[in-house]
Amino acid sequence: MGLNVFPLADYCALLDSLGQLAAPVPEGLDLGRAVELVSYNSREAVPGTLFLCKGAHFKPEYLAGAARRGAFAYVSETAYPSAGLPCLLVRDMRQVMAPLAAKFYNDPARHLKIIGLTGTKGKSSTAYYLKYILDEYLAPEGKTCGVISSIDTWDGVERFESHLTTPEPLELQRHFAHARAGMEYLVMEVSSQALKYHRTLGVPFSAAAFLNIGSDHISPIEHPDFDDYFHSKLKLFAQAALSCVNLDCGHGGEALSAARAACPEVLTFSQRDPAAAVYGHDAHKFGDDILFQTEAGALSGQYRLTMPGLFNVENALAAIAVCLGLGIPGEAVRAGLAKARVPGRMEVYSNAGGDVTAIVDYAHNRMSFETLFRSAKREYPGRRIVAVFGCPGKKAFDRRRDLGEVAGACSDLVVLTEEDSGEEDTLSICREIASHVACECRIEPNRGEAIRQAVLSCETPSLLLITGKGVETRQKRGLEYIDTPSDVEYVQAFLREWDAKKGRAAHDGSALLPCHARAGRMAGSLSLRSKLPYAPALALLAKKAPHLRRFFVLSVESLGELGVDELHQRVNGGLLVGTIGDEVDGRPLHDAQRQNAQQALSIDPAVILLHPDRAFELIGLLDKKRRRTGVQADLIVDGCLFHIHERFPPSSCFGPAYRDLIALPNFLPHKNTKFSPQTSRAFSPNSHRHFRENPP
Repeated sequence: MGLNVFPLADYCALLDSLGQLAAPVPEGLDLGRAVELVSYNSREAVPGTLFLCKGAHFKPEYLAGAARRGAFAYVSETAYPSAGLPCLLVRDMRQVMAPLAAKFYNDPARHLKIIGLTGTKGKSSTAYYLKYILDEYLAPEGKTCGVISSIDTWDGVERFESHLTTPEPLELQRHFAHARAGMEYLVMEVSSQALKYHRTLGVPFSAAAFLNIGSDHISPIEHPDFDDYFHSKLKLFAQAALSCVNLDCGHGGEALSAARAACPEVLTFSQRDPAAAVYGHDAHKFGDDILFQTEAGALSGQYRLTMPGLFNVENALAAIAVCLGLGIPGEAVRAGLAKARVPGRMEVYSNAGGDVTAIVDYAHNRMSFETLFRSAKREYPGRRIVAVFGCPGKKAFDRRRDLGEVAGACSDLVVLTEEDSGEEDTLSICREIASHVACECRIEPNRGEAIRQAVLSCETPSLLLITGKGVETRQKRGLEYIDTPSDVEYVQAFLREWDAKKGRAAHDGSALLPCHARAGRMAGSLSLRSKLPYAPALALLAKKAPHLRRFFVLSVESLGELGVDELHQRVNGGLLVGTIGDEVDGRPLHDAQRQNAQQALSIDPAVILLHPDRAFELIGLLDKKRRRTGVQADLIVDGCLFHIHERFPPSSCFGPAYRDLIALPNFLPHKNTKFSPQTSRAFSPNSHRHFRENPP
C-alpha cells in the first residue's frame, strides 16, 4: 500500500485547523521531519512514528516503549515529561484521532462509496444483504463489495473475525485504504459508541440507514441513558449524502425529522405505511423461503429471502431503500437478496431425525430477543424451547434484566453461561441474569458444556435458541480474547452426540451440516502450543498395536507426568487421536525430536464430535502445560471426518471407549470437504474412489 508521507508540520497544521491545539507547538521540534507512521500501539512504533496516547488503559510505559522504538513526538491530552519527547498537547484525543488517521492514510474514504448502518438490531443482516446485492452488481467488473461488521471484516486485503462493531480510527482508515485499491463500495456497521466517540468523524457516507432504536448499551462506560444512546445514533445523518429511515420503529418520527434536518436526501421504508418510499407487504413463508412484495418505484415487485425469520423482511427493505437511492438495478437486488447468508444469523441445525433443532444467532439485546423468540414460536409451534445465552462483562448492564425477562417468559429452560465476561466474573453475571428468569434456570459457566447440557436435555421435540456469539471463535476473558470453538461447532458436535446416545447416528453425515458462511474451525486447523514428552507413548502403542500405523489414542491425563506403564493403563479412557509409527504428522521422528517432543499431535474430528466435552478438556490441559513450559508442539484439529470403521479395527489394548468409537457408523466427509495431505494418506485408494464417486 503506497502512501504519501507528510511532514510533521502538516499534522500540526491539521490540529490547529481543528482548534484542538491546547498549547503552542514545542520549540525546536523538527517540523520538516517525515511522519513514517501514526500509531497508538507502542509495539508497532518505528523510527519516525507520531505516537497517539489514547484509551482508558493507557500507561506512560507505552509511550516510553514507543520512544525506544523510534517515536519522535506524541499527541496527548496530558504531557509526560519523563518520556523525553516533544508533546503536541490537544484538548480532546477522541476528536483528533480520526482526522490524524485519515491524514496518514491519504483520506481514502473520499474515493469509496461507503454505506453506513446504525440501529439496535439488524445491522449485520442488513450489511450482508447489501454486500450480496452489490457483489451481484459488481460481478461483471470482477469486483466485490467490502464489509466491516460485528461479524467479519473484508477490505480486499484483510479478512478476519471482528471484535468491535466499528473499528478505532486508525484501523478503520487502514481498511478504507485497502478497499480503495480495488473496491468501489464498502458497507459498514456504525455503532452508537463509534458515533459518540468520533471513530467515524469525517467519513463521507454515500448512504446511511437508521434501522431501529431500543434500550441498549446503557452503562457507566457506554451511554448514561437512552437519550444519549439515541442522539448518538442520529449523528450519522450529518455525514450522509442519502439517509434511509425505518418508519415502523419506535421514535421513527424523531429519527425522520433529524434526517431531514441534516441530510440532503431522505428515503423511508415501512411495512405499515403505504406512503413510504419503499413499502413492503404480503410477507409470508413459502416452504423454507420468505416472499414479500414491495412498492418501491424502479425496485417494485416480489422478492425472495432464503434466510429464515420473517423479521428479516424489515432488514431487506432497508437494503432495498439504500439501493433505490444509489440506483442499483433490480436484477442485482433480487439476486443478491435470494442468495444472502449472514454468518451466525439464524443458522439452523437439526439432528438426524429432526427431533432437536438448534438456531444459532447473534441476538444479544431486548429487541433482538423479543423478535427471535416471537419468530421461533411462530415457526416452530408446540416445541419445547431451551435458551442458552449470557451477557458481556462491564457493559450494557440493562441486558441482564431484559434478556432474563424475555427468555424466562418464552422458554421452558434457560441455561446461562459465558459470553465475553471480560474482567467480570462469569458466575456473578449469570446469577444476576437468573434473578430475572421466571422459568427453570441452570447456570453452567463453560459455554461448551452449557450447550451440551441444553442439547442432551431434550427428550421431546425441542427448539434450542443459542444466542450472542454466532460463529465467533473467541471469548473475551480479562483483557484478552481466547480461542474457543464457535457455537455452530458446539451445536454440530452435540447434535451428533445426541443421535449417538439415542442410537440414531446418521450414516450419511446429515446430522452434521456444514457451516454456511465460513469454513469454520473444524474445516481448518486449531493450533495450540504445548510441551508433551509423548515419544514413550508412541513407542508403547506402536508395539502393542502394530496394525495402527496412523492413529493412536492417549488419555486426557497429564501425559508428561505419567510413567510408561501407568500411561498404558490409562490409555483406555483416552480421546486424543494422533499419528504413530515411523512419522508424526507426516514428518520422521528423529531422536532429538523424541527427546524434545516437538512434534504435532492430532485430534480426530470424530472424537470431537462424539466426545466434545472431553476433547475440549484435553485441549485445555494441553494449553495449561504449554503455559508451564517453554518447548512447543503443535496440537492440530484436522478438518475432516474420517472413515475409520473398516480400516482401523478395534484392538483389545484400547479398552471399551476406543472400541465404541471405532464401532460407531462410518463418518463420511461432506462433499465440499478438502482433504489435507495428512488425512489423504489415512485413506485407502478404494476409500478415495468411493468418496469421489458417491458424495454424501
